[in-house]
Amino acid sequence: MKLLDFLVVDATIDNLTARDKSRALEEMVNKLVEAGTLERGQARAVREALTAREKLGSTGIGKGIAVPHAKIRGIEKLVGLVALSRSGVEFGAIDGAPVYVFFLVLSGREQSSEHLRALERIAVVLRDENF
Repeated sequence: MKLLDFLVVDATIDNLTARDKSRALEEMVNKLVEAGTLERGQARAVREALTAREKLGSTGIGKGIAVPHAKIRGIEKLVGLVALSRSGVEFGAIDGAPVYVFFLVLSGREQSSEHLRALERIAVVLRDENF
């Protein structure tokens, strides 16, 4: 699996304006709606699923990176986006540092294997020092 197999290029955010976790998730979900990847009526359920996932433990993995992700009923195919924050977002990352790079991943509940492969692919890319 390649990142471009699921990342929506038109939803890339090169300067996230949010400064906190809730607004960052909202901004990323809204960008997927603007790109035509999510229906406006799905946005609330997606934000709620992402928030519920964050309550289990922050997806801020440290070193300025977060990988918020959720499986949501009604999502037809694996989708994601990349967002960059120039000033950083307080995201409750495991190292306590602000997050500057986000990889958002969404899938349907029945797409567990694709969801895990996407997370694995992101992990492989993040281990690459050239990235």
